[in-house]
Amino acid sequence: MNALTLTLIRVAFLAVLWLFVIAAIGVVRTDLFGTARRPRQVKAPRPQRAPQPRPQRPGRPPKPGRGTPRLLVVTDGALKGATINLSEEQILLGRANDATIVLNDDYASSRHARIFPQDGQWIVEDLGSTNGTYLDRQKVTRPTPVPVGVPIRIGKTVLELRR
Repeated sequence: MNALTLTLIRVAFLAVLWLFVIAAIGVVRTDLFGTARRPRQVKAPRPQRAPQPRPQRPGRPPKPGRGTPRLLVVTDGALKGATINLSEEQILLGRANDATIVLNDDYASSRHARIFPQDGQWIVEDLGSTNGTYLDRQKVTRPTPVPVGVPIRIGKTVLELRR
């Protein structure tokens, strides 16, 4: 091999080595400081329609704590005290920047769970998260109705529907 070829191989090796070091520093920086957040645009709330009363099934008393929830409240975790007014749109929970509630929690996935209205009630659905979503100590394995006041736990974050 001539000297020019060896010099080019050395320069290419150093360039690849520096690219690896820069990529490793970027990953460590993201883990330590999180991803950059973009400011969100607040959408004007849509006018809500009056809820339709659901027919009662014969022989079953109404469940306690039922009613139309108006708020989603974070009761524990880094966002404790945060509230979201419920509308007819789904609420996405996770670490992704485009989530409705961004969870800076090591146990939350990028798109961890969603809460959405269906047939006059709110449903929680785990979106294939690694650590799971829990509704009152029960792991959510399929879309499950959420009663008012029952805690939803995602990692260290606890949320509740309230009237």
